[in-house]
Amino acid sequence: MTSQPLMTLNNDVRIPQLGFGTFQVDEQETQRVVEAALEAGYRHIDTAAGYYHEAGVGAALRASGLPREEVFLTTKLRNGDQGRGRARDAFEASREALGVEAVDLYLIHWPVPGKGLAGETWEVFEELYAKGSVRAIGVSNFLPDHLASLMAGASVTPAVNQIEVHPSFQQPETQLASRDAGLAVEAYAPIGQGADLELPAVTEAAAAHGVSPAQVVIRWHLQEGRIVIPKSATPERIVSNADVFGFELDAEQMRAIGGLDTAERMFPDPQTAEFTQFRS
Repeated sequence: MTSQPLMTLNNDVRIPQLGFGTFQVDEQETQRVVEAALEAGYRHIDTAAGYYHEAGVGAALRASGLPREEVFLTTKLRNGDQGRGRARDAFEASREALGVEAVDLYLIHWPVPGKGLAGETWEVFEELYAKGSVRAIGVSNFLPDHLASLMAGASVTPAVNQIEVHPSFQQPETQLASRDAGLAVEAYAPIGQGADLELPAVTEAAAAHGVSPAQVVIRWHLQEGRIVIPKSATPERIVSNADVFGFELDAEQMRAIGGLDTAERMFPDPQTAEFTQFRS
């Protein structure tokens, strides 16, 4: 990785714009995969309590020998742990599993509007932030109305909204609402779980630059100003996905990829998603 661009969040915390996602990484493989990412130069690791491999992420951090302050660590609260009675204990469980004194970014994973607990959960997040247990707090999968509802009673503005964004599903309204409110937009599933890599605008740009379609899409996110967290368990792709600083998409290529948007989600609709994220 020839460069590590940083973005400044609304509380002046600096976050690496390119991170490494761990969704659906096998629990038994997590330490190996995250160690490979750190070896490749990633300095931003994204995990979640609902992924059930925070311990593996923590083990990889320790095994890497990197100073704690050099790695930006994000985790998320499970849906079933929302509410004042559960959220604080859930955070402590995550922190213990990760083996860290403080988490860099802590997110409410889904709004779960039907439960109506996001507001009181955010109060716990604000308390954790005030204590220094987390350096920044934010949300994930929050649509504009969820953001508006949360912020109406918030003392601290969320720093980040992590949402599904890839060429075929760009959520422009949610991106705009987030940025207008002062939140950074972070893209998960940034290459559309591989499905977007065969779109002509992507493959043509890849051929023009002599890079892979995945590199093109990751570069598109970076040039759009989003934080982006590609994921792979394959060592070669882990390295390749980080090698995106030696070329730049031109305006026509950016417009072509931006024109691929559809209304087709790959992940649940935040308006109706109410799963607890607990193991059955």
